[in-house]
Amino acid sequence: MAEHFQPETLAATALGREDETTGALIPPLYPSTTFVRDADLGYGRGRVYARADNPTFDTAADLLTALEGGEQTLLFASGMAAATAVFLSLAPGDHVVIPKVMYWGLRSWLYDFATRWGLEVEGADTADLDAMRTAIQPGRTKLVWLESPANPLWNISDIAAITALARHAGALLVVDSTVATPVLTRPLALGADIVMHSATKYLNGHSDVVAGTLTTARKDTEAWARIKAVQNQNGGILGTFEAWLLQRGLRTLFPRVRWQCATALDLAQRLAALPQVSEVLYPGLPGFAGHALAARQMQGGFGGMLSIRVAGGEQAAIATAAHVRLWKRATSLGGVESLIEHRASIEGPSSPVPPDLLRLSVGLEAADDLFNDLAGALAQARSP
Repeated sequence: MAEHFQPETLAATALGREDETTGALIPPLYPSTTFVRDADLGYGRGRVYARADNPTFDTAADLLTALEGGEQTLLFASGMAAATAVFLSLAPGDHVVIPKVMYWGLRSWLYDFATRWGLEVEGADTADLDAMRTAIQPGRTKLVWLESPANPLWNISDIAAITALARHAGALLVVDSTVATPVLTRPLALGADIVMHSATKYLNGHSDVVAGTLTTARKDTEAWARIKAVQNQNGGILGTFEAWLLQRGLRTLFPRVRWQCATALDLAQRLAALPQVSEVLYPGLPGFAGHALAARQMQGGFGGMLSIRVAGGEQAAIATAAHVRLWKRATSLGGVESLIEHRASIEGPSSPVPPDLLRLSVGLEAADDLFNDLAGALAQARSP
């Protein structure tokens, strides 16, 4: 079916699959952890053990493979499980290049566990091609990790150009595309080797699943075989019910993301005019440093995430978050409800995030309601 229909149709219909036995429109859930061998001790039906073979994984994994234009997708217990599997597939002493600004949980793991384990981790400004030319070293660098847009400053990296640098160096190029989603960017089409998602966020979209995914451009590589071995041996697989919920969430991915993009752009434009806001960070604004690149690399929108810097500084930012009524003060993004978060207090003293910054995840509420709630909170935070 994948070659005959548009991505929106593939997502909405879950690849057109239905239960062959009953005709059920929704794919069934298989809780079994193991599968019966044939009389000759073979596995003619292709299933051995649920750690790698549960059929409930198939719909979500195959759909994401189709949406990303890859060859195979693995489902993980979390975004962190997916991301760390990539780095754990390397060898001690390998040199990896990562963004200076990126998801703080993975950044912390890399500079703590991964460096103690033996990886040589180098942070670079991935939005600066000259900096990347210096950081990526032929014969030494084994992996380049990008995140675009990068959480929470939403820096944009030139995936195609950096892929060329990585390929020249003999390095693997992996993109965390959690914020862009395959609705807006397809990193594999730009040359990346693997694309990663925290499926907890937009792919599921309902704040009720923790999951992660990796999709490869080629499944016959040594690197992909090592990653699959890490997942199988560490057991970082997604639960059966969570996999079923993920395929349900993916059905509404396109309308959700498109609504969120439109609302985020509207909010960014209106918030930029408020005196209580010193800066709006959003790739869709013409004044944003990465806007021109984002316009080329992101198709159909600039994402549902933006950040604001509050003119009154850290205390005004914290007070603003305290005074909202519709926005929810919670850690995550990509769900149907809008979230607001003071990132610096979450990430701690080592965070590169300015203390006056509030991260906004736009949900599916009316744009006017979201703006009025936030504008009121900003005004209230500045009141004596």
